[in-house]
Amino acid sequence: MNEQQFQKMRSGNGFVAALDQSGGSTPKALGLYGIADDAYTDDDEMFALMHKMRSRIITSPSFRGDRILGAILFEDTMDREIQHRASADYLWSVKGVVPFLKVDKGLADEADGVQLMKPMPALEPLLVRAKEKDVFGTKMRSVIKLADDGGVKAVVDQQFETALDILAAGLIPIIEPEVDIHSPLKAEAEALLEAAVLDKLGQLDRNQYVMLKLTLPDLADLYAELVNHPNVLRVLALSGGYSRKEANARLSRNRGVVASFSRALTEGLSVQQSDEEFDAALDESIASIFAASVT
Repeated sequence: MNEQQFQKMRSGNGFVAALDQSGGSTPKALGLYGIADDAYTDDDEMFALMHKMRSRIITSPSFRGDRILGAILFEDTMDREIQHRASADYLWSVKGVVPFLKVDKGLADEADGVQLMKPMPALEPLLVRAKEKDVFGTKMRSVIKLADDGGVKAVVDQQFETALDILAAGLIPIIEPEVDIHSPLKAEAEALLEAAVLDKLGQLDRNQYVMLKLTLPDLADLYAELVNHPNVLRVLALSGGYSRKEANARLSRNRGVVASFSRALTEGLSVQQSDEEFDAALDESIASIFAASVT
């Protein structure tokens, strides 16, 4: 494991950029960026356009390691290059940003108020490739919609079971059990989630570290015990559909938690913008998210 990257993730100032839109979320991300779905005819063309957008963000002078701790990549991005360098290598060697990889394959159908992750039969070779490409860690997402104790525990059990495989491969897992911001029982679900996560953290060895990516909670500082847990390298917050203004406001009320925004990060960016306009808009976004993350 890269000790410099480990220390940056543990104690550095900044946030994690979520640039891991997958096949299901890419059309919406491109649409918000100003590229309609009639601009491409198949997945290859779609992913090429998405990589061009991601590369524009990452190569922008506003995207710097003094404000951004890490970036989560989609597998397609990991396998591509940015300015003739492997994407993960460019992030760390040029920008000083720690590279992560989204490894889940989407969500299963809802049951017991949650959506578990779909099976990942090819996880082991993917982790090997990620390690070979100098990726530091991984991310995987589940969704909690209701405050069902059995469902929440099933999500957390699956996440930690997979996290142990990722740790065994020499990578740091980001565990993301997202609570739907539209849940009618959001606060209750978040309380159940915190208890289940604390229970699983207590079963880790002292040298096993995970990161947590959680929905911004209704109760400020709800996750303080997780922030201070010896097995937690960092607690991240997802924007979850909140606007950047709302996400930043909620984030600033949760001490020790830093952002890992996707839509909120790219809000206001457009393919029609000149490079100067694009960089200015991205700089404003990054500056505001950084400020909320270090509050």
